[in-house]
Amino acid sequence: MSGRQLEESGFTTQDKAVGRLMKLYEAKQAASRSQTRAERIARYGSMRFEEYAAEWKEGQRGLAPSSVRHLDSLLEHHLLPALASRRMNTFDHKVVDGFIRTMERNGVGAATQANAFDRLKAVLLDAHRLGIYDENPLEGVRPPQYDPKRAVIPSPAQLRAIRMAGDDAFRLVADLMSGCGMRNGEAAAANINNIVADDVYRITEQVNQTTRQYGRLKHRKPGEYRDVPLPAGVRRTIEWYADTHGTTKSGYLLRHPGQPEKTFPYYAVHNQWRRIKEAQKAEIPEGMVIYGFRHYFASNCLSHGIPITDVAEWMGHRSVDITFKVYRHLMPGSIGKAARILDTGLAV
Repeated sequence: MSGRQLEESGFTTQDKAVGRLMKLYEAKQAASRSQTRAERIARYGSMRFEEYAAEWKEGQRGLAPSSVRHLDSLLEHHLLPALASRRMNTFDHKVVDGFIRTMERNGVGAATQANAFDRLKAVLLDAHRLGIYDENPLEGVRPPQYDPKRAVIPSPAQLRAIRMAGDDAFRLVADLMSGCGMRNGEAAAANINNIVADDVYRITEQVNQTTRQYGRLKHRKPGEYRDVPLPAGVRRTIEWYADTHGTTKSGYLLRHPGQPEKTFPYYAVHNQWRRIKEAQKAEIPEGMVIYGFRHYFASNCLSHGIPITDVAEWMGHRSVDITFKVYRHLMPGSIGKAARILDTGLAV
């Protein structure tokens, strides 16, 4: 009976019948996806950039308060003035190129150009995933070129003089940044309980400059941490500071000078830095900023042959590319040195 049914329906075998049904099913699914995409294009394609960016921003739930503040600033001062009313389905590489040229004409700094482009890129790629564009609107676009200024790094003698030119808190911050590679906010959250071994410090949080509260690390999820080398000299500074000034019940070393119940303010070290420079209490290299302490850490590591991948991890960089771009000139060696090293392992 089943054979006669197959023959009467036009299919000579059961496999052919199943194949036909699969094709019909796939066609139906494709039609459904096509309809769904058409609905997305109709909804989001005609949406203005300002509306789309606002909806996209609501989905960025993992951003720290400081990152939200930075995003808002880029939107307010750069992206929205140029693109707010543009329909999303009208973006292509020419529009993006025009946006970059507008920033260049307006004298926007290279770093800000790069940051603004990155945010625009994130929004447009989100729209591309929804199917608004057949082709990536960023294809062929040359991003703004940001080349960080050459890091100004003190000599060991200059570092010793600078760290002693301020008060005890300044000395502690200087040692944590130059010896462990901490950021300013991470040093402000120093905790004696984070000494997890004689030669290891665990960085678990930072003082957020926006909220002035303890918060997650930059480029890390809540609860994530970085284990960094703890030189013996820095450990002695931590222990000395704790013995001299005490700690909170939770082990924090630094607190607000006038209000101990509050976190250590970021401007306390900056104010001392300015006074040290103005009074010429120590020889500070031309162009050096407080971040030079952290640059010193990178320099000290790389000049002693520590792999740049380890340095990038300890410093908390989002990728090793950032470390390489900033500190490439500090890496020892040359083609000639490499040739001599490689020659020793060749049997020729």
